[in-house]
Amino acid sequence: MSTLRDKTAVVTGGATGIGLAIAKRFAADGAYVFITGRRQSALDAAVAEIGENVEAVRADSANLADLDTLYRVVRERRGSVDIVVANSGGGVAAALGDITEEQVDATFATNVKGVIFTVQKALPLLNDNASIILTGSTSSVSPVPGLSVYAATKGAVRSLARSWAVDLSGRKIRVNVLSPGPTRTPGLLGLAEPDHQQAMLDTFAASVPLGRVAEPEEIAGAAAFLASDDAGYVNGIEFFVDGGQAQV
Repeated sequence: MSTLRDKTAVVTGGATGIGLAIAKRFAADGAYVFITGRRQSALDAAVAEIGENVEAVRADSANLADLDTLYRVVRERRGSVDIVVANSGGGVAAALGDITEEQVDATFATNVKGVIFTVQKALPLLNDNASIILTGSTSSVSPVPGLSVYAATKGAVRSLARSWAVDLSGRKIRVNVLSPGPTRTPGLLGLAEPDHQQAMLDTFAASVPLGRVAEPEEIAGAAAFLASDDAGYVNGIEFFVDGGQAQV
C-alpha cells in the first residue's frame, strides 16, 4: 500500500464525492489533510467522517481571497505542503444553442481559473519533490452530449499539467492529471431525478468495458498512488481511471 506518512496535503472540493474519498484515503495513509468546500455544513460532516488528521477551510476555489485564507491557515498549522489536489470543479449540461454566458463564466471560473490559482498560490509552500494532482475527466477525450463547455475546461486542465510539469521541473515537482470515468457521486446522481438515477447509472455502465461505474474509493486509490513516492517517476501524464471507457 502506498504510504503518505507525515506528508501534508491540500484537497480542494474535499467535502463530498471524489474529493472526500481522496481526503479519507490520504488521512488513512498517514497524511495530514486540509479540505475545502463552499458549504460549511458539508465540511463539518466530512471532518467528522474522516475523523483524524484533517482540517476544513471554507473556500471557493474561484475566489482568490479564499485561497489566500486557505494557504495562510496551512502555513500557520503545518508550514509547508507535499501534495495539492486541485479537485474543485463542476458544470451544467447545455446543448450548443442553449449555452449561456453565465454558464461559461461560472464553469471556467471554477474548473480553470480555480485550478490555476489553487496551484500558483500553493507554490511558496510546496516542498521540492511535491506532487500536484489535477482532476480531469474522460469527457475531454470522449464527448458527452451537452457537456461541451465542461469538457473544454477539462481539456484546458490537461494542457496546464503539461506546461506545469516543465515549469516546475527545476524543483522536481510532479504534475499529473487524474481523470475519472463515471463515478457514483452525489454530483453524478444529481443529474437525474431519484426515480431515474439507477437507469442513468446503467446507461453509463453500458459504455464501460468493466460494465459498471466506479466507486469514489477507486479513484482515491489512484490519487494515493500519484501522490506517493511510488509514483516518483510519473510526471505530466493523464491517468485515466475509467474502467476502459475512453480507452477502447
